[in-house]
Amino acid sequence: MALSGALFLALLAGAYAEVPGCKIRITSKALELVKQEGLRFLEQELETITIPDLRGREGQFFYNISEVKVTELQLTSSELHFQPKQELVLQITNASLGIRFQRQLLYWFFYDGGYINASAEGVSIRVALHLSRDSTGRMKVSNVSCQASVSRMHAAFGGTFRRVYEILSSFITSGMRFLLNQQICPVLFHSGMVLLNSLLDTVPVRTSVDNFVGIDYSLLKDPAVSASHLDMDFRGAFFPLGQGNWSLLNQAVEPQLLEEERMVYVAFSEFFFDTALESYFQAGALKLLLVGDKVPRDLDMLLRASYFGSIVLSPAVIDSPLKLELRVMAPPRCTIKPSGTTVSVTASVIIALAPPNQPEVQLSTMVMDARLSAKMTLRGKALRIQLDLRKFRIYSNQSTLESLALIPLQAPLKTMLQIGVMPMLNERTRRGVQIPLPEGIDFVREVVTNHAGFITIGADLHFAKGLREVIEKNRPAVPTDPGASSTPPPSTVAAAV
Repeated sequence: MALSGALFLALLAGAYAEVPGCKIRITSKALELVKQEGLRFLEQELETITIPDLRGREGQFFYNISEVKVTELQLTSSELHFQPKQELVLQITNASLGIRFQRQLLYWFFYDGGYINASAEGVSIRVALHLSRDSTGRMKVSNVSCQASVSRMHAAFGGTFRRVYEILSSFITSGMRFLLNQQICPVLFHSGMVLLNSLLDTVPVRTSVDNFVGIDYSLLKDPAVSASHLDMDFRGAFFPLGQGNWSLLNQAVEPQLLEEERMVYVAFSEFFFDTALESYFQAGALKLLLVGDKVPRDLDMLLRASYFGSIVLSPAVIDSPLKLELRVMAPPRCTIKPSGTTVSVTASVIIALAPPNQPEVQLSTMVMDARLSAKMTLRGKALRIQLDLRKFRIYSNQSTLESLALIPLQAPLKTMLQIGVMPMLNERTRRGVQIPLPEGIDFVREVVTNHAGFITIGADLHFAKGLREVIEKNRPAVPTDPGASSTPPPSTVAAAV
């Protein structure tokens, strides 16, 4: 009985699982580019290592090693790969670190000092970033596991006491190697938990698109990692800013990502676009009112020529400003097919004269059904849409006779939309909406493919800004969680002496 109850609850939960409106896949082909930028960042982070002064005595010799600085990272072998189920792993083997430090030696009344270049060789580092969804729906580095070891160190001592340093070198280099082993993992733990998370904070989760609507890119679950890719499921829903949430139930086909030839793939379902259209409708943005000089001159002349020949007007109003009001009557709907993407719109159209200080003179009122083709493009991180009027029909909702009387106006009104309305719509859609990627990373060489119920965009990645530049710009002034520690647990540091 208990088993059947648990099974019922599991099926119930699956039935109500939220379907993503947007998906992103990062493939292993992107990791080489990410690794190159990541290694530059890693070298800069290792240069921040602070090693305590090393003091000691051997017989009558007193020595002090201070101002130890890592100056460079030289790599022989490195690999960045996905590790199921939620980890991204960087493996470095047989690397070397350039080190510079100040030496001081006192023997009775004799003193020697200066700077020395040294190297830490046989450096091995393994860092695993555990990726998960936090309570706000953002992807975070939730844990960092690290093992690091330095096999040997070499320091080329010189000067008056060179032979003495050669005697002491084993004590000095062993101590420095021990201290260096202890410092690598804490630095990398902080880099992952604090600095890389500040980079992930630049990914939009809930943000405004314009003055009317916002977009919700909350992750629906933890990222899914396989050996060849990382998949992220986003809510992908627009909402009116005045309401703060979306109202449309997602009954669209779930987008599918199957390819792995490009660095990144993005998929959008019909739900993604329908929530945008629904939200703009709810926000009252899908209406257009043009009066007087706001009506394009060519459009004004076209409408006057179309109507004034068939309507008897008073000479007092015939030269009055023209008024054009177009108002969408119901939320438009998007249909995605392999052959293309269309948007269906039903709107009311009112054409009138607006004489100053007098009642309006209505020339025509009608219902318009239009079908627009939509072409998707990706520029940088912005998804843009180019709309084109394909089919157009006007009719009266009062009687069939009135609909027949409107047939002669079909061509001029279609021209009106093409020259007066479509450019205004495309000016808005050309601004685009940002895709959920971190700041400084853009899409290049994108290819859009239509499927039944969703579109996919395959692209490569380009670092428009370096990781260091973006992280420094967004570095948190104080820890976001005062109770959270940026120091790794002892088990994450593997020290070899």
